[in-house]
Amino acid sequence: MSTGFVIAIVVVAAVIFGAIVVLTTSRSTDVRGAGALSRETKSRDRKATISTGAPTGREVEAAARSTEVVKAAPVAVEPFVAPDEETLGVSRRMFFNRTIFTLMAASLGAFGASLVGFLWHGSSGGFGSKISAGKLEDVIQSIRANKGFYYMAEARAWVTEYPKDALGKGRAIYSKQTAVFAGMESGVIALYQKCPHLGCRVPECKSSQWFECPCHGSQYNRVGEKKGGPAPRGMDRFGVSISNGVLTIDTGSVFAGPAIGTNTTGQEAEGPHCVGAAGGHH
Repeated sequence: MSTGFVIAIVVVAAVIFGAIVVLTTSRSTDVRGAGALSRETKSRDRKATISTGAPTGREVEAAARSTEVVKAAPVAVEPFVAPDEETLGVSRRMFFNRTIFTLMAASLGAFGASLVGFLWHGSSGGFGSKISAGKLEDVIQSIRANKGFYYMAEARAWVTEYPKDALGKGRAIYSKQTAVFAGMESGVIALYQKCPHLGCRVPECKSSQWFECPCHGSQYNRVGEKKGGPAPRGMDRFGVSISNGVLTIDTGSVFAGPAIGTNTTGQEAEGPHCVGAAGGHH
């Protein structure tokens, strides 16, 4: 027997023996490969009872596709309960907004009413309009009777005489204020009672024959030209007109007083001053 034949027999015997070992080993295991079930599993499956009460897949799909409308159970309507007044109360921000709006409206209303009242009063013949002072001759007589000063409360004006011999100097200062100079040519001048400094009412001083402000000591001569104190100019004056001998003061037409240093009449104090250096009224 040759060596090659012997080797072939040995190889075949080894293959057959290996196959037998593999088959024996696979049978002794619980699983025969991927997806295979063991004998115990198969035994349990045979003994288990399958319930036939559960719906099938087709039944589930048919129920899902059903268009039957299911009515909800009726719900009882709750009775109406009035809301709490405190809950409905205004918030803090709303309160302040309403307050600011109300105050602003009231302020604008008051301002509008005062403006309308001022214009209405002016159109009805009060301050701010043309006021008749009466006959020019009577006005001059009243000035002299009151020792150089005549006060018209309705016009808030002092009316004094303007010297005829001072018209030459007055023309150079007041000629541009036509309505003022017209009165000066007629012998009078109408001065606004308010001090140009801070608006105090300026009274006359009988002893000095000047106007002397008790608030801060500003002093003016009889025709309102500044003589001393902190005032920035002379007393302001109104335009006047004379028609048929009647003097009319136009309180709606106020002209600025003359500059500091103006002294067309040359009038100096004719007696003791009513206002001292400290500004107090004697």
